[in-house]
Amino acid sequence: MPPLLMLSGVIVLMGFSLAMFGMSRKRAVVNIDDRLAHFAERVDPLEKLELEQPFTERIIKPNLRRLATRIGRVVPTSSGDKVRTKLGEAGNPSGLGVIEFMGLNYLMAIGLGGGSALLFIFAQVSSSLSFIVPLVLAAFGYMLPGIWLDRKAKSRKKEITRSLPDAIDLLTISVESGLGFDPALMRVAEKWDNSLTREFARVLSELRIGKHKREALREMAARNNVEDLNVFISAVIQADQLGVAISQVLRIQSDAMRVKRRQRAEELAHKAPIKMLFPMVLLIIRSLHHHPWPRCSEYC
Repeated sequence: MPPLLMLSGVIVLMGFSLAMFGMSRKRAVVNIDDRLAHFAERVDPLEKLELEQPFTERIIKPNLRRLATRIGRVVPTSSGDKVRTKLGEAGNPSGLGVIEFMGLNYLMAIGLGGGSALLFIFAQVSSSLSFIVPLVLAAFGYMLPGIWLDRKAKSRKKEITRSLPDAIDLLTISVESGLGFDPALMRVAEKWDNSLTREFARVLSELRIGKHKREALREMAARNNVEDLNVFISAVIQADQLGVAISQVLRIQSDAMRVKRRQRAEELAHKAPIKMLFPMVLLIIRSLHHHPWPRCSEYC
């Protein structure tokens, strides 16, 4: 038999054997419904996700916010611009808007004043305190959200001021290594997580949706109202308008921020002895009161 004919027969026999082996194997039955049910089980229903949240997040906070919004809509909001500016400086804590915050003022006043008045009524106190104390507590409740917002704004401004020199240093290094200003800003936003880097991330997101860089930077400066940040943004905008190399501007700003940080630290160091003076005097007086100086007659 010729070798070619023998090779052809072997190939045909092997192919036939492989075909019969493949047909003899049982095919796995694929049930589409079971597979879809398997993937659907991984997604928790919305009701289950809501029930997993704490009671305060699920019930108390939404109802308080809804009530504050209703009260804020019926009260005059002549100082709305001032409240909006202060909320922006504080970073919009808890997602509060102007109407919600104004309603929160009146809600706290009604809660403290009305609660104290009910306590005096139930206690059957008929003195003048039953009228004065609720008024004082109502006024304090009205001012309490404003005090809290002022503290949040001051704390956030201090955080931005402290983190700005390091952020400018990283921006300078990134730009001098060959990155553009926007990618360098993105690197800073990815490096840290603080109020300043979150503002940088917001500017980058505004640039992605088509807002001009100068407008986004000006809005960031107006929103935060931090002196050092305003100086830095003004220098960047001026460099962009005049076509100056941004690396040179960043280097100058970096050196200036380091000098300011050193001067601020020296100022705090000089204030420390004055702040320590009055507690030291009180402690010395207290120690002398408990342990007086020995009399001369005891040694004479």
